[in-house]
Amino acid sequence: MVDFIRKCVNDYGFRGAVLGVSGGIDSAVVLGLLIRALDRDRILALILPERDSSKRSLRDAQRVCKHFGVVPQVYSITGALRALGAYKLFPPAFLIPEKLKQIYARNRWNRYEDPYIMDLLNEGDELFLKGLAYYRVKHRVRMCKLYMEAEKRKYCVVGTTNRTEQLLGLYVKWGDDSVDIEPIMHLYKVEVYEMAKYLGVPTYIIEKAPTPDLVPGIVDEEAFGLTYAEIDSILMDLEKGIEREGPAVERIKKIITSTKLRELKCLHLERGE
Repeated sequence: MVDFIRKCVNDYGFRGAVLGVSGGIDSAVVLGLLIRALDRDRILALILPERDSSKRSLRDAQRVCKHFGVVPQVYSITGALRALGAYKLFPPAFLIPEKLKQIYARNRWNRYEDPYIMDLLNEGDELFLKGLAYYRVKHRVRMCKLYMEAEKRKYCVVGTTNRTEQLLGLYVKWGDDSVDIEPIMHLYKVEVYEMAKYLGVPTYIIEKAPTPDLVPGIVDEEAFGLTYAEIDSILMDLEKGIEREGPAVERIKKIITSTKLRELKCLHLERGE
């Protein structure tokens, strides 16, 4: 992976790399790889919080940068999102305690039979679709900021999507999927955890529940309805051609099928078919 990063940067004439650091395990692992591949003065770590970002995510992102000896740049994207009208979709929540936000978000999530599949297929009522637009625009604004800072310096934008996320559609089109290189795309989530330990990622990052930090209180495993250990065990067997049965296997197959349908639809739209 370190060789891959060096080769991409050198072969394509990049002077360095830009990485969005979220406070989660994937970006922490990629940062750990970057400091082994490049000199620190060729790495730009960007932390891009907004109005609804959790304070813990911001703090963890800053701490992990300090741990790896990288000085991050912090830019709030709240102003850009406000100018786009994103915050008009839902009322401000400055004075509402975090616990109440989580209860509200969970109640909205639980009102639908399968919100993750609905998300993949862009289906749902007006309120649900408004929620999709609300969280996806945040990824896309971050992408614009990453590329603006990268192109000013002739740096490449480095992604943090892992294989589990890629197979199950846990990314936003023209958002966190829009990067120049993806050094951990071949790693399942459980392998990302192994790599985190090998690279010396701090325990407070490894032990926190993975979350996109977009819907208060909703973590990745809750969205899937399975733990990452269960998911990756099934995915690895499917990759090897090992047939398994049961509700968990059917759930994963349904998510994979929905992800492929989404990608096929996007491909047809791009080609004008």
